[in-house]
Amino acid sequence: MSDRNNHGEQGDRPQPGAPRRTILFLCTGNSCRSQMAEGFTRALRGDLFEAYSAGIEAHGLNARAVRVMAEAGVDISGQRSKAVADLPDIPFDYVVTVCGHAAENCPWFPARTARVHAGFDDPPLLARDAPDEETAMAHYRRVRDEIRAFVLALPGNLPEA
Repeated sequence: MSDRNNHGEQGDRPQPGAPRRTILFLCTGNSCRSQMAEGFTRALRGDLFEAYSAGIEAHGLNARAVRVMAEAGVDISGQRSKAVADLPDIPFDYVVTVCGHAAENCPWFPARTARVHAGFDDPPLLARDAPDEETAMAHYRRVRDEIRAFVLALPGNLPEA
């Protein structure tokens, strides 16, 4: 398992005709961070990756995550929260865990699947005690921007698959 986390480096460009790799962003509940990562990957690196997201469990799509992604020009409102068990037949090239709990409880994947941990803070947890909505949204925006930087660095921040 690799523990790379190069959030700011520019990613490599694909070779013409190269097949897209499959990538799964895995979190605890597939409500926020993994959803943002899937949305950014589809929007910014769809030429390189076929992106998916899932959770150890499904907790529903976070409304604030949908709002901050819309602010960044990416619509994730049509995505749905799902458990990794809902994606049994997809041969992933990469599984990127975006939270510590998912990294520690990541289910088994075939040996051909490269596992990478890229941990991001949990916006709902950070926003829980925010005194107002704007302060809460600031947490979501910061994490959103960190996830965007990680996605923009793809595939340079991933091991060879």
